[in-house]
Amino acid sequence: MQIANLTNQFLIAMPNLADPNFHQTVTYICAHNEDGAMGIVINRPLDLALGEVLAQMELAACSKDVERMPIYQGGPVQTDRGFVLHRPDSEWQSSISVSGDIGVTTSRDILQAIAEGHGPGDSLIALGYAGWAAGQLEQEIKDNAWLSGPADTDIIFRIPSEQRWASAARLLGVELEKLSSDVGHA
Repeated sequence: MQIANLTNQFLIAMPNLADPNFHQTVTYICAHNEDGAMGIVINRPLDLALGEVLAQMELAACSKDVERMPIYQGGPVQTDRGFVLHRPDSEWQSSISVSGDIGVTTSRDILQAIAEGHGPGDSLIALGYAGWAAGQLEQEIKDNAWLSGPADTDIIFRIPSEQRWASAARLLGVELEKLSSDVGHA
């Protein structure tokens, strides 16, 4: 089964996906190729704020708003490593441009800029990422675990996290709460 490149797409968990790491998640796919896929879950805020992370890094937040920025569970892989999804409006030490609208950075300099109040205009900070081996994601899509569709920066950066799953599906014209978990039964 040949699946198009899903880089810069949303991966939307089907309602019947029971894996606790991905139940009712939206994952932004940062890279997808013959070697596998990598993405950041965008709708799982942790009970952790940026101020706590900055304190561990010995950085001070310039404001209460920065201190209160949520940290997301980006996925079950390398949960001790930070990833920042952002608009690519500056150059950072360890950054890739996923699209003209979104970059992902893993270096300290972006967190320092956010702490000082001159980071990217829009950002989402996550610990960990979601990863799939070669062919794994394609098989999971074939098994009806995921929907895929175009990414939308408003959903990533503006829509409240608890509304992102349903909002991403609505971009495809799908109302997840109306889907049946019974497949292939007439």
